[in-house]
Amino acid sequence: PPQAPVLVVLNKVDQLAPAVRDALLAEFPEAVGISATTGEGIETLLAAICRRMPESPFLFPADDISTQQTRFFVSEFIREAVIEQLEEEVPYGVAVEIDEFREGSTPLYIRAVLHVERESQKRILIGAGGSRIREIGRAARERIETLVGEPVYLDLWVKVLANWRRNPAALARLGFQVPTEESHS
Repeated sequence: PPQAPVLVVLNKVDQLAPAVRDALLAEFPEAVGISATTGEGIETLLAAICRRMPESPFLFPADDISTQQTRFFVSEFIREAVIEQLEEEVPYGVAVEIDEFREGSTPLYIRAVLHVERESQKRILIGAGGSRIREIGRAARERIETLVGEPVYLDLWVKVLANWRRNPAALARLGFQVPTEESHS
């Protein structure tokens, strides 16, 4: 089998004495030293990566931005807005399920359910007078509208699905990969 091209990248070179950096880089052919903090060597790294990338025809239409469906990105934008709003409070106990995605309507209608494990998490997610869920919806809607290029009506609901993270049936329903007995053998 053909060997994959290898490129050694050393980060944090800004923290090394020049003699040490030069000695390390000399040990590896075509090694690139970078500093993510200062940006040193990034252009060299990009050029080295481009030299190793084979030319090939597009595997997908040129205007496709991903192989994932739009619904996937919509749910991820909603999760991202939840994480930004709630920080450490609830986010890992929230699953987003796209319940309805009405294409052809103006604005594009999307109903999503945010599943939490406990009633207390639901109250936190909704916020006083619905203030937090409105802010989550606003932030997610802006990102979704940028993605789809049209106005969006985002209808968010919060429901308790007790212990969904420990329930294989609930995990499967929410789109998570559930390990089977066969995958453990």
